[in-house]
Amino acid sequence: MTDTEIEVISKQAQDYYQNTPVIILGSGASAAYNMSGMWELSQHLIKTIQIKDLSPNEIESWANFCALLEDNVDLESALHQVSLSPVLTNRIVLSTWELLVPQDIAVFERSLTDLNLFPLGTLLKHMLRSTTKQINVITPNYDRLAEYACEQENIHHFSGFSLGYRGVPVKKNYLRPRRQVNIWKVHGSLGWFVNDQGVIFSLTNIQNIPDGLTPLIVTPGSEKYRSTHRDPYKTTIHEADDAIDAASSYLCIGFGFNDEHIQEKLVNRCAKDDATIIVVTYQLSDSAKRFLFGNNSIRYLAIESQENDLDSVAYSSELNGPIKLDGNYWSLDGFLKLLK
Repeated sequence: MTDTEIEVISKQAQDYYQNTPVIILGSGASAAYNMSGMWELSQHLIKTIQIKDLSPNEIESWANFCALLEDNVDLESALHQVSLSPVLTNRIVLSTWELLVPQDIAVFERSLTDLNLFPLGTLLKHMLRSTTKQINVITPNYDRLAEYACEQENIHHFSGFSLGYRGVPVKKNYLRPRRQVNIWKVHGSLGWFVNDQGVIFSLTNIQNIPDGLTPLIVTPGSEKYRSTHRDPYKTTIHEADDAIDAASSYLCIGFGFNDEHIQEKLVNRCAKDDATIIVVTYQLSDSAKRFLFGNNSIRYLAIESQENDLDSVAYSSELNGPIKLDGNYWSLDGFLKLLK
């Protein structure tokens, strides 16, 4: 790493950042807080889903599904390959919620004493010091870490529901704060529920599912494409699409570019409309590499970790090849150093 190279990287990061990027949070952003990823979730489902009361066909389909997972097929691919009944799908939703909620609440409790827990909060606070009145965060994650990050910095946030212990769906301008962070959760949230009458609302930090309620989180696989045609997902995805269309810059944190709800829009904006993109992540996925390196017209800056996790590798559309950086710039906390 030379002074000239780090200057190029830093200037590029600052130039892209000045355009108030839409922030896209992937599973890697949550993994930093020990939230379970897809592999941990798949193992949890194998261990916890009960099938003794199901029909022979359902038991067979579940056995086929588990066999795929045990053969190291990823969870989303397995759910595409095996058709599960509504009963099994509902059990996956409940088991997923029961795995993630204790982890989510543990992060919230840590944030009460660790006032520097969320680099995302630092980033959002810095962005709102400008004339910008609204920032858009888009995420397929179910957890509420983005909300916690906002609250730790006393930033008003909106994710589709009114404030209070029991939120109801409302428009994003139902209040008019001076500054606002919109958090568009395209696959649902641990705090979203629907009752037996189809009424949708949000509840804050409950640790058990109340009787008669079902969590509104979309399972990976083909089910997410069926479910997202209904509210609250439909409205949320529409708002996320509008945010992507209106932006000229994007900051992806721990995002693997494996979600079609988000990725297709990014491809069109970056490849066809000259929008810029920054990717910071522990390890670039194959999908991310195809997206970034497969089109010469994309203006990008991507940073991932080296094998020792202490240093970084940067890829830039303004440089001829990857460069090694001394130090951690691949995490959000490390990336913020480039913006100073």
